[in-house]
Amino acid sequence: MGKKPANHDAYIDQAAAFAQPILKRLRKLYHKACPDIEETIKWSAPCFEHHGLVGSMAAFKKHVSYGFFRAGDMADNADIFEKKADGCMSLCKASSIDDLPDDKTLIAYIKEAVALNAKAKTSPKKKAARKNASEIKPPADLFTALKKNKQALAVFEGFSYSHRKEYVEWIEEAKRETTRQRRIEQAVELMAEGKSKNWKYQKR
Repeated sequence: MGKKPANHDAYIDQAAAFAQPILKRLRKLYHKACPDIEETIKWSAPCFEHHGLVGSMAAFKKHVSYGFFRAGDMADNADIFEKKADGCMSLCKASSIDDLPDDKTLIAYIKEAVALNAKAKTSPKKKAARKNASEIKPPADLFTALKKNKQALAVFEGFSYSHRKEYVEWIEEAKRETTRQRRIEQAVELMAEGKSKNWKYQKR
């Protein structure tokens, strides 16, 4: 390819002679399968979008590569996917127009890919389950030290999951017993003052 193409027309015009009919047919079928499909250029190659990326095509020296971005969720009933690239993108190759599946098959694949994007857009996003602070238990030696300081114990028990985890991991990462005991003492002092382990970096 020469100058970076601004649109699909420019890309196809710059492609090798063998690739042009393949690219034109794929483009035509995208629009036939989804009249609202949008054409874009991404990664210097023609892409098709509808509620997100649907598919792409690219011309090389001896073949045209094409595929669908949600291939991992597609049935591939006609077994046309040769391999998967990064993520779930599928790669199919055609060195001549005769290497392409028939129109009915390609239209069905395009419609399936479009439908998957539409479904993803309308499906409510699942909220991540909120972690319960009570899941983080203080190690025995920390708990013993906390019991001797009611204020520190109360603060620890009122901490969120992440604040508890910061203290517990900091103490358990100590390699020497003397270091562990020093950290426990520091932790109790900080908690008695109502401070989290990383209180200095928190926004005020």
